[in-house]
Amino acid sequence: MTLLGTRRETAENDDPRGTGPAAGRLDRFFRITERGSTTGRELRGGLVTFFAMAYIVILNPLILGGTSAENAPVDVAGGWLQTAQVGAMTGLAAGGLTILFGLVANLPFALAAGLGINSFLAVAVIGDVTWPEAMGLVLVNGLLIVLLAVTGARSAIFNAVPRQLKAAITVGIGLFIAFIGFVDAGFVTRTPGGPPVQLGDGGSITSVPTLVFIVGLLTMGILVARKVKGGLLIGLVATTVVAIVAESVLHLGPASDDNPGGWHLTVPTLPSSLVSVPDLSLLGQFSFGAFDRIGALAATMLVFTLFFTNFFDAMGTMTGLAKQGGLADADGNFPRIKSALVVEGVGAVVGGATSSSSNTVFVDSAAGVGEGARTGLASVVTGGLFLVAMFLTPLTAVVPIEVASAVLVVVGAMMMGQIKEIDLTDFTVTLPVFLTIVTMPLTYSIANGIGIGFVTWVLLRFACGRARDVHPLLWVVAAGFVVYFVRGPLTAVVGG
Repeated sequence: MTLLGTRRETAENDDPRGTGPAAGRLDRFFRITERGSTTGRELRGGLVTFFAMAYIVILNPLILGGTSAENAPVDVAGGWLQTAQVGAMTGLAAGGLTILFGLVANLPFALAAGLGINSFLAVAVIGDVTWPEAMGLVLVNGLLIVLLAVTGARSAIFNAVPRQLKAAITVGIGLFIAFIGFVDAGFVTRTPGGPPVQLGDGGSITSVPTLVFIVGLLTMGILVARKVKGGLLIGLVATTVVAIVAESVLHLGPASDDNPGGWHLTVPTLPSSLVSVPDLSLLGQFSFGAFDRIGALAATMLVFTLFFTNFFDAMGTMTGLAKQGGLADADGNFPRIKSALVVEGVGAVVGGATSSSSNTVFVDSAAGVGEGARTGLASVVTGGLFLVAMFLTPLTAVVPIEVASAVLVVVGAMMMGQIKEIDLTDFTVTLPVFLTIVTMPLTYSIANGIGIGFVTWVLLRFACGRARDVHPLLWVVAAGFVVYFVRGPLTAVVGG
């Protein structure tokens, strides 16, 4: 018997329609009874999903912004984003998109700023472009996804890439964001000479902030392992309290050359207020100037990286969630799949337009599905709570990056789970997968990992007489990456 069938039988003992005509219309609109659920389950599921992923309202501003130019990712022109503004936009985008997804796709999935892409923007993109230009690239990426979803081409492209490489990309991004977390927390540092990196300072943990990171990492890890609903949020809040207490007692202050044991970005102190009117001034602050600043080729490759990350992460997440909820068939198809893909693409457009980074379906939605949510009503509840969170942006200045880094590492570990989908007995699979995974963190670039994996996959298949196994589209993409990897010399030759 399917999970959906079990839910139908269990639901017969509940009253999904409530007590009035309004409740009946709600049930019919969202097909609550039809999917074997109840209104109560949908409300609980939406609440649990929000608490399972509410950390993004705090974490996203810490990744993209700061309280000053000294503690924020600064773009090529010296610009930076304020945490309060990013926090407000994060809540607005997540809330509006999740409600839209619930109403249009009628699935219990929530959308918010994707962790892999926001880290990619903050680390690898803004060194070459401004923040508005970076968000313009995100918006272009979203428009492409929407176009492909509307025309049905998105599924065709998805099928062209071998499933092993799809899984490897997810694993590689997991390692990439985990490595970022280790570095930001001071758990991994550069060495004056010898190996490129080392543990802590001189091979040991010497600072209180890094110790707080370890405490947070273990706390969140235990909560997630025990399947505690909202484990990441609980761990983030609890570890932040530890950080606040440590700072109030030890007065560590900000890290500097003279104070290497201080907090690396935000010093954890209580704000003067917990509630504020959302600052929506980042709305519409995007530009398409990247194509002029860094050239059409480089900008196009950045868009491709954003597109590819968005594309496969969302498809895999939605398929997995639908299967978990008993809503998908054996091939992974689920109700209103085309509508879901279109709205997910709109998430990237909205993310660029609000400077909150590309919004995508969160795997944390599994918490609500596990609670029994089966319809878009749960998403409407989750989205409404995200809109409320817009008024709590002062909290973004409390959480130190050492605590936020622990979340990155735990999420990276979750993404590692995709490695089970890869058959490593065939070396024509093993080498491209391995290079994809390790190149991302070692070169600090998602694009490099994807490109190396594609090029190696095509060349090995060709050299082993299996060229017919390679989809024609993959040849085109691999050729584009070859050009991308030698764009420096090519630019010099063309310019000369």
